[in-house]
Amino acid sequence: MYKHTQVGTFVVALLGGAIFFVGYFSGAAEVNSIGVFILSIILLCSMILFFKLTVVGNKDFVEIKFGIGLIKKKFYFKEIKSCKVVKNKWWHGYGIRKSPRGWLFNISGLDAVELSMKNEKVYRIGTDEPQKLSEFIQKSITI
Repeated sequence: MYKHTQVGTFVVALLGGAIFFVGYFSGAAEVNSIGVFILSIILLCSMILFFKLTVVGNKDFVEIKFGIGLIKKKFYFKEIKSCKVVKNKWWHGYGIRKSPRGWLFNISGLDAVELSMKNEKVYRIGTDEPQKLSEFIQKSITI
């Protein structure tokens, strides 16, 4: 078994600051509109969906879950060809995005584990403990 959670401090600070900014300045400017309310709800939902990244592994797969777990993806070991520890470029960013090497799932930092799948797709899982995650996956795909 493997389980690790990484909190996206930058994401929380950025979205929390944006929520505060929208609320404070809309009140100071005496703006009472449905648009401000909707923007605040969108920012709050984004923070709930992306405030952390949890990686869980068992004997069959490794799964990543963002925030409260509504956004998730499983990688079955029988479909993984190889994995390695890599460093992302700072401009690859955070969240879920297409990077030059494949899909990136990242909440904070530059370290990641790159999964090369048997179907030739490539995924990167951002983590602050890349060695531990890579060793877990390596052991699991060789069994």
